[in-house]
Amino acid sequence: MKRNSVKNERINAEVQRALSRILREDVKDPRIPVMISVTKAVVAPDLKTCKAYISVLGDEQTKADCRAALKSAAGYIRHELAVSLNLRLTPEITYVLDDSIEYGVEMSYKIDEIMEKQNAAALLRDGSENE
Repeated sequence: MKRNSVKNERINAEVQRALSRILREDVKDPRIPVMISVTKAVVAPDLKTCKAYISVLGDEQTKADCRAALKSAAGYIRHELAVSLNLRLTPEITYVLDDSIEYGVEMSYKIDEIMEKQNAAALLRDGSENE
């Protein structure tokens, strides 16, 4: 698999940053939740397409509403992206739901639960040894 060029990686980072700002500050659709983040943007080398990986915290209905809102605001978002970035072409954006942040939060809760159980078991064990 071919490695991205430095220029392409810089474009990916700039698109990610600009999309995050646009979604957070400019798009006023109430279906887009406050807890949305662009985790990654991958722009094709020809600058025609972009896959934007977004993470939305919420239930399945919230995610579906968010996707619908992003689809309806696609033209506005692309225009704002063109204004923000000085690229030869402005890519057509495809949104992909990314559950990695939600998965990380879930794993963190599970680790905390296990640690609490282990600490409670250790306290019980230590208390019975002292008697």
